[in-house]
Amino acid sequence: MITDLDIDRIVEMAWEDRTPFDAIKAQFGINEGEVIRLMRQEMKRSSFELWRRRVTGRKTKHAQSRSEEIDRFHCKLQRTITHNKMSKR
Repeated sequence: MITDLDIDRIVEMAWEDRTPFDAIKAQFGINEGEVIRLMRQEMKRSSFELWRRRVTGRKTKHAQSRSEEIDRFHCKLQRTITHNKMSKR
């Protein structure tokens, strides 16, 4: 069962350009199609459409398409998350 806290984290990870869908699957056990359904459900339509345009075909969202130099799940600039709140830098 996915909790509200998990849903918030999945949406955040999916929104981040450098987090591959494989990382979400490894952490939460849901595949790309399920992430897309969740994003459609949780976001406003315009935000969802913006996100879909941005991630469609993006190499960084698919681990097998990524450069071997990228060995992390998130952007170096991504803020640390504590109890679903972003901490200040």
